[in-house]
Amino acid sequence: MALLTDEQRVQLLPNGRARADDPAFDPLPMVRLFTPDAHATWLLAALDPDDGDTAYGLMDVGIGMPELGTVRLSDLFSIVGPHERPVMRDRYFEATRTLSVYTRLAIDNGSIVD
Repeated sequence: MALLTDEQRVQLLPNGRARADDPAFDPLPMVRLFTPDAHATWLLAALDPDDGDTAYGLMDVGIGMPELGTVRLSDLFSIVGPHERPVMRDRYFEATRTLSVYTRLAIDNGSIVD
């Protein structure tokens, strides 16, 4: 399964442009990626229009220290959990909060919640 659908890519690229123009831009995350056997989660809200590979969002690599930042989608292909399960896309994820609200909740709870 691809990490992003074509539709998600189309939604994330304008958010990347908006974020470049306005660092205070606070979109809804479009994609939730996760490792089914390692508790890592990425809520992606924007994609860099210049390289199409650098995503911005809220990340928790499974150690209870969520943070905003960037990740290269190409790097996520090499990540596997302890049972050799790759990063997967949550096909049913629909954001109910803006990225800043998810971030505040994640910091308060020590993990990304929805």
